[in-house]
Amino acid sequence: MRLRFLGIIPNTGKDDSPTIWVDEDSGDLLIQSYKATEEELKACQEIGSIPGHGTDVPDHEALIRLPKVMIQYIPRPDGDATDATPGT
Repeated sequence: MRLRFLGIIPNTGKDDSPTIWVDEDSGDLLIQSYKATEEELKACQEIGSIPGHGTDVPDHEALIRLPKVMIQYIPRPDGDATDATPGT
């Protein structure tokens, strides 16, 4: 697996560091962020997604909250993403 760092939430402390990487081989994103709260999980389950699809989060998946400021690091279809560290 060849990972490339894309970004970390600006001005983050040592123990509070949502981060995004991309797997250069598959194009998949690896995201470290905040766990969704029970309230957020319940709200997502109430809204659902597509008819007939379950709303429980399987053990091999997780619901995370990605801060708005982190969206800038998500690669676009043209492959453009900002590589950044806090304060840059």
